[in-house]
Amino acid sequence: MEKVEVVIVGAGPAGLATSACLNRLNISNVVLEREDCYASLWKNKSYDRLKLHLAKQFCELPYMPFPKNAPTYVPRKEFIQYLDTYVSTFKINPLYHRSVETAFYDEDVEKWYVIVNNTELGVQESYCGKFLVVATGENSEGYLPQTKGLGSFKGEIIHSSEYGNGKKYRGKNVLVVGSGNSGMEIAYDLSNFGANTSIVVRSPVHVLTKEIVFIGMVLLKYLPVKVVDGIVMFLTKWKFGNLSKYGIQIPTMGPFYIKENKGQSPIIDVGTIEKIKSGEIQVLPSITSIEGNEIWFESGYLKCYDAIVFATGYKSTVLKWLKVCSTCDLGGLFSTTLIFVSFKSTFNI
Repeated sequence: MEKVEVVIVGAGPAGLATSACLNRLNISNVVLEREDCYASLWKNKSYDRLKLHLAKQFCELPYMPFPKNAPTYVPRKEFIQYLDTYVSTFKINPLYHRSVETAFYDEDVEKWYVIVNNTELGVQESYCGKFLVVATGENSEGYLPQTKGLGSFKGEIIHSSEYGNGKKYRGKNVLVVGSGNSGMEIAYDLSNFGANTSIVVRSPVHVLTKEIVFIGMVLLKYLPVKVVDGIVMFLTKWKFGNLSKYGIQIPTMGPFYIKENKGQSPIIDVGTIEKIKSGEIQVLPSITSIEGNEIWFESGYLKCYDAIVFATGYKSTVLKWLKVCSTCDLGGLFSTTLIFVSFKSTFNI
């Protein structure tokens, strides 16, 4: 059993930043990662054209700013290079192929015990620490919603984490399900590659530009959220006009209020709205059923598709392995020994 002060689960940007801060203070820690590399979501499960959606100064990890010559909105490959430098600089050494089976707190000795499977060697390992940091983030396991008839679909079905680019979809009918940032950007990419693209937009969403978000982020340092939201929503309507006639409804509450209180991010437009307005990308309501390659929608519309890309987000797997006893005081002891961290500066990729 390896004993340290802090056990960190997850080697994404948040886990790396936590380890870096602890290393600077000479506090012993171990980073456990189930994949074969750190930042696996960025390295292996992100589409080619992905960039940080916020300006670089809002996305820096502790103690290391981006290079001055880095673009304002850092592309995926350059962000990975930044992380590589970060890991090297702060001597972070994650342990890979460690899939957590269970983590529990022993009140008698006031320690966390984390049991993992070393999937590379096929052995079980144990780690013990005074503190447990859960850094698995919001994007843990791809989520595919239950859809009537999905099993009968004869085309290709993928999650957005498997999407690289739209090259192979040229001339095909492709449906993107999910209107978050990934869904909107994938729809844009598919259209650029010549796919006949549709996107399902089920719920009201705010659509902003990178420039408007930047203005909002700066103003939040000086003004209340309610005031900033008012300014941002005015600028958005001036930029895009009335989007409801294109099938996109806008929430009544402001984008920063919703992000702060509900954790839902606004859409940061990369050119998708222009394509929706021109008719290059079709907006559709919820799916009601699928029969073979035919997909029915709530509006009664029917169309045949060759592929479906589910940009329906992720679900956390933490509750599968984190054991919290019913008598534990979550507001007392656990609030100081169990810590959840995530990298949210990208406004949810």
